[in-house]
Amino acid sequence: MLKAVKWGMVGLLLLATGTHAGAAAPLKVGVSAGPYAEILSYAAEIAKKDGIEVKVVEFSDYTMPNAALAQGDIDFNNFQHLPYLQNQVKQRGYDIIALEKSIIVPLGLYSKKFTALSEIPVGATVAIPNDPSNEARSLMLLEKSGLLKLKPDAGTSATIADIVENPKKLIIKQLDAAQLPRSLEDVDLAAATLNYALSSGLDPKKALLLEGADTPWNLWFAASPSRKDDPQIRRYIEIYRSPAVKDFILSRFQGTIIPTW
Repeated sequence: MLKAVKWGMVGLLLLATGTHAGAAAPLKVGVSAGPYAEILSYAAEIAKKDGIEVKVVEFSDYTMPNAALAQGDIDFNNFQHLPYLQNQVKQRGYDIIALEKSIIVPLGLYSKKFTALSEIPVGATVAIPNDPSNEARSLMLLEKSGLLKLKPDAGTSATIADIVENPKKLIIKQLDAAQLPRSLEDVDLAAATLNYALSSGLDPKKALLLEGADTPWNLWFAASPSRKDDPQIRRYIEIYRSPAVKDFILSRFQGTIIPTW
């Protein structure tokens, strides 16, 4: 079975190659740490029957899959929502485009001190991601929870400065996304993405609030413009977005990851 290849901050740890002597070089698809790699690997097993070898490369940091794609170290990736990609292109000048939607990996509001949003006290400390797109995403979920209100036109670019109503006088603390689950020992509420929640032992079904299928923060496959019509990449994405993979996702993740097809 294909295994994910994990990239740390300083290099690669090759877990398994799954290639054969004389075979064409496999496609490399990048992904951030978490459950996404398992879905990509499942689709890769099906693609193998079509003669398409795909190697899943798992990165330990959000910024690395796009950097690797821009450098040509991988062929495409699947880990980011559109606002994050747009921000990366703007800030870093990457020549990367979105190809097709993949899954919704819900952001959740978690607490180790309270079991309902109505219990959140005045002056509570709330931790959210410190990257711009997930900052906005977290604030939108907090607005959906009823704990605060944003400017009507803030949308997916919302920042803390766009909070116009904060009746419980919440103290918003911004942290690196990977630290958010661990911060629950020190804060009252934290907005954590599913990959970091699961890797830290949090149960998404116990989240005080999860994003639903109506969220605009679904993930996308992305590649360089020169590879947007690559037949093997397109065929792999078609396989990924198939009924078989959808059934796998629904069965394996019990509704905590939502297919977009």
